Amino acid sequence: MNRKTVAILVFDDVEVLDLAGPFEVFAVTDELCDYGAFNVCTVAPRADVVRARNGLRVVPDYALENCPPAEILVVPGGFGTRALLNDEAVIAWVRTRATGAEIVMSVCTGALVLARAGLLDGLRVTTHHEVLDTLRALAPAATVDANRRYHDNGRVLTAAGISAGIDGALHLVRRELGEAVAERTARYMEYTPEDGRARQAFIP
Repeated sequence: MNRKTVAILVFDDVEVLDLAGPFEVFAVTDELCDYGAFNVCTVAPRADVVRARNGLRVVPDYALENCPPAEILVVPGGFGTRALLNDEAVIAWVRTRATGAEIVMSVCTGALVLARAGLLDGLRVTTHHEVLDTLRALAPAATVDANRRYHDNGRVLTAAGISAGIDGALHLVRRELGEAVAERTARYMEYTPEDGRARQAFIP
């Protein structure tokens, strides 16, 4: 088994569960696989402490300029993505790193960042139910489908709002390492995963 690096982008006002959910899934899987599955790290626009949504402080492992290559890139969401959409350095970094990654995953409004980077054209995608129209405007060449918790397009996976990032990450574990490993991770986390199906209860 080749241990894959998972780089999770963090930034001011990032939604906590958006980053912590996938972090927990990949890190727990790595632990359960005797630290042979995923090397999970965080990367921020600058080498400073990030103040996540509601005040949680996160010390990133890397800044953009010294982050190692990653097979899996995770872009979470949160109110802070509004500023990222106008940060050309971050958008360029995401676009460049996506070309070298095996998988790019967004959670919640992280999909807006992928759209801004031009990574969603021709794909079926989703995001938080409150910004579906914003995603449609940013990615007019994509099909925005709000009926599923996540959409896996092969190299790009978009997960819906907040907790859906856990489901998307577990799906990737299942895809990479098999059903038994994904089930073991979910069981350890005492989490009942969704399989990406309907989420109509959240759609206005």
